[in-house]
Amino acid sequence: MKKLLILSASALCLASAASAQTRYIVDKIVAKVGDKIILRSEVESGLVDFQKQALDQPLPANASCSVLERLIAHKVLVLQAERDSLPINDADVSGRIESQIRYFESVYGTRQKMEEITGYTVYQLRERFREPIREQMLADAMREKIVGTVKVTPTEVKTNFERIPKDSLPFYESELEVGQLVVIPKAGSEMSNYAVERLNEFKKRAESGTTDFGTLAKIYSEDPGCKETGCIYTLNRNDKNMWDPAFLSASFRLKEGEISQPVKSQFGYHLIKMLKRQGDNVTVQHILIKAGITNEDMTAATKKVDSLRSAIMAGKTTFADAVYKYSDLPDAKFTGGMIQDPNSGSSLITIDMLDDPTYKDIVLALNDLKPGEVSKPMKYEDPRSGNGMRIVYLKTRTQPHRENLQDDYARIRERAMKIKQAETLNKWLLDKIPTFYVDVEPEFKNCTNVASWMNARLRNKSVSFLLK
Repeated sequence: MKKLLILSASALCLASAASAQTRYIVDKIVAKVGDKIILRSEVESGLVDFQKQALDQPLPANASCSVLERLIAHKVLVLQAERDSLPINDADVSGRIESQIRYFESVYGTRQKMEEITGYTVYQLRERFREPIREQMLADAMREKIVGTVKVTPTEVKTNFERIPKDSLPFYESELEVGQLVVIPKAGSEMSNYAVERLNEFKKRAESGTTDFGTLAKIYSEDPGCKETGCIYTLNRNDKNMWDPAFLSASFRLKEGEISQPVKSQFGYHLIKMLKRQGDNVTVQHILIKAGITNEDMTAATKKVDSLRSAIMAGKTTFADAVYKYSDLPDAKFTGGMIQDPNSGSSLITIDMLDDPTYKDIVLALNDLKPGEVSKPMKYEDPRSGNGMRIVYLKTRTQPHRENLQDDYARIRERAMKIKQAETLNKWLLDKIPTFYVDVEPEFKNCTNVASWMNARLRNKSVSFLLK
């Protein structure tokens, strides 16, 4: 079978991120694509990622070729995007940088630990990330332009499926589609006023110098993230999807050293102190106080989800509609309340994916549910979102089985789509790579795709594709 070069947004690692964790004694340029270079360290970093994906399996003999070919193709996508002037917003680049830094913070535990291990300050990491992330966004945009209109027909899906020998078809354990509708009761005015009064008292103590704001935050803040961060966060003005809008807006209105009035967000009430401002980034420290929920509030939430359960079971509304109108979870309206596979984003999950503490009661409830049924009200506990009540919906449950068109059409179609997109992209690369100057070290001259691109160059002698 012809080898395909498959590229996706997650297929290429950021070279600067990898180099922040690995030190190389000697580096060398192994390929040039236009005005861009590919270093041996980038290939080595790619091999490290390759090995992680392969788990305990040995790397294939052509692993270095695969990595270099991906890197060359990535550079070509970037160069063509620049030729086509595809729009990439600087604010979006900055937002992606902040998301990447937060990801590494979560990996290492704290910002200080991240800086110690990588050897770079946050500000240095931002600069190291900027160009790789900009290039990744350009490559993603170019790839979408190339394969975004690719479609597969039912006949193509069936043909792709039938190419796989029956004894090689994947075997699937029992899978489920499970949803939850969560109602988090709102605190009454009395408890809300009490939370605001506490924050006002903290503000007076901090501004008068009686107690340090950071000390108050560490002692009294109910933000669970404070244990790792000391209640200190760096925010980017354009990273609006990552932070509560009210919290973000109030933070950027402050001057350095200033403490806000109590700010209400979806998580409770905040007292925010501006520590540092630098361009579109600010560093703040905050105290979160959640307004208390009474037994009466929980009883009202229980009655609400129970009435929604009755309406769903009676066919007066659908689970998805009820979630859209009444769920208090931030992302529920986009997922229909369905719990998703964190890796694929699919609503098909296995029972072991419900090991998150917030799902602990769902597993027991599923034992008593048949597909299409909704559970009785049960408690929902989450240190971030707050406590409330929920009902659980079992949409489907499959038996363990060998892959087949009837039960697994959606995933078979997705696989056929990826194959067709890869074929489209590979054809595009065969056409486009010869229009760029490419210089590859001799050790890679026999790589399959490099050889194909070289043959394409021979058919188009007006352009230069060089092998030393």
